[in-house]
Amino acid sequence: MLFLDAEKRLGDFVLRAKFDTPNAATALFGPSGSGKTTIVNIIAGLLAPDRGRLLYRGRLLFDSETGIDVPVHRRAFGYVFQDGRLFPHLSVERNLDYGRRMHRLKQDGAEMRRVIKMLDIGHLLDRRPGHLSGGERQRVAIGRALLMRPQLLLLDEPLASLDAARKAEIMPYLERLREEGVPMLYVSHQAADVRRIAASVVRVETGEVKAIGGHELLDRADADSV
Repeated sequence: MLFLDAEKRLGDFVLRAKFDTPNAATALFGPSGSGKTTIVNIIAGLLAPDRGRLLYRGRLLFDSETGIDVPVHRRAFGYVFQDGRLFPHLSVERNLDYGRRMHRLKQDGAEMRRVIKMLDIGHLLDRRPGHLSGGERQRVAIGRALLMRPQLLLLDEPLASLDAARKAEIMPYLERLREEGVPMLYVSHQAADVRRIAASVVRVETGEVKAIGGHELLDRADADSV
């Protein structure tokens, strides 16, 4: 499903990542600063590798040898950042519709209603992001990404900025996405979160992929895993 073989230097940090995962729910797992976000930004197209190749479902998205670098908007990936990154001047409803409009997708009222119901955000539509809790903002950010009809949903530490109560609030919605078969790449340094979301695990340490497998990689994890 997803194949990456890439190198990228950022100052003194060097990423050398190679993995191939067929599973629709995969986690990039490892300690903070190990290179997980760099990998996700490369996959999203926000960062170009110095060398390498990237394929998703057989489609070549980046190849340093041939000069192929598919732009962000043509990769059709949804990205949920750690802090949500909603537009403060737009209502929740307009934030939700932003990705669809930017990608010039046709309006689909039924899909909008389905996502709003699934994430339980119907009562928030008229509010601005400044009047939402952290968990509510993340649910809206997930909804915005889903309404772009992404081929892959990239979630970069979406729970890291939330307290325990807000994490407990939003986790069931992420589990529901997994159960519905939404393809996801979930980034986390928390083993307990990864166990609930992902079937496949890519273990990242000091800029390198150290192992690819299942939950057994979490059982012997030594990074912020509680």
